[in-house]
Amino acid sequence: MVKVSFNSALSQKDVKKDAETLIPEEDKDVEAALPVHYQSRAWSWCMCLGLALMLSGVVVGGAYLYRYYVSEDPNVFVCGVDYREEDFMIQEEDEVMVDDLPNQFHLRQLEETIRVLTTEDVELISVPVPDFEEGDPADIVHDFQRRLTAYLDLSLNKCYVIPLNTSIVMPPKDLLALLVNIKAGTYLPQSYLVHEEMIVTERLERVDQLGYFIYNLCRGKETFKLQRRDRILGMQKREALNCHKIRHFENKFVVETLICEP
Repeated sequence: MVKVSFNSALSQKDVKKDAETLIPEEDKDVEAALPVHYQSRAWSWCMCLGLALMLSGVVVGGAYLYRYYVSEDPNVFVCGVDYREEDFMIQEEDEVMVDDLPNQFHLRQLEETIRVLTTEDVELISVPVPDFEEGDPADIVHDFQRRLTAYLDLSLNKCYVIPLNTSIVMPPKDLLALLVNIKAGTYLPQSYLVHEEMIVTERLERVDQLGYFIYNLCRGKETFKLQRRDRILGMQKREALNCHKIRHFENKFVVETLICEP
């Protein structure tokens, strides 16, 4: 009879080797993986910081370019005018005299940004939020070629179009000369406030026929046609209307345009 025997030491070694092969790789390499994990997290933070710096650079660069190319445009003016609040009404195509102003009225100041395009015969006006009550910020286009004026009331996000009133709006070349003198300090305006009242008469469905500048101002917005209140038959001064006012200047005096919806 042949007796078969096993070496206990060898068998224990084999069992130990088999047990080692059953240990998952990630358990054996935990310590080795930790530095890689921390390194990837640090890399993510560096990427976020780099993107933040890039975005801040874009913002600062954009502000600089805007200041350089827009604010330094010789046809763009940021200016203000002191005026007295008085009760003058403007009639269409009537001349308004600026002499002999009374002195008993409180002075206010109006600031706005004006861009004059003499080649296109257009004036672009931006009125910020005023410092008095019930006034609306607005963007205004005076198109002398189309003989139209458009008001975009920024509080309502509505556009209003009316024929250009040349008695209150200086032609682009004359307005540019006035603004150049104001900037140079040779003319310091101190004027008064005049009023004009408009009534919404109908809605305009198409603005693409009103010229490039008015179309660009009113595109995608509710647009209405205006008419002077004193020209509407049967309209009484004391009728209660929903009105909004815009104060602006494109002459030697300030105009308060009152836009009312019946």
